[in-house]
Amino acid sequence: MAKVDISLDAELVVEVMVLAGIGSPQDAVEAVVRDYIARGHRTEARVQAQYGPRRDADALEPPPQG
Repeated sequence: MAKVDISLDAELVVEVMVLAGIGSPQDAVEAVVRDYIARGHRTEARVQAQYGPRRDADALEPPPQG
């Protein structure tokens, strides 16, 4: 897997470490990124579950006659 080197404000990293109870700055940043990605996937799934059936039902309706 490719690695990326970035600079972050030390106070931000320390706060994440304390809040998450993680002792390594690398692990703390990875945990935040993984959580962000997982949250995005959950949001996508909820939106799809909410609007997906409606779209399918709309596609089955015949066009209006008139």
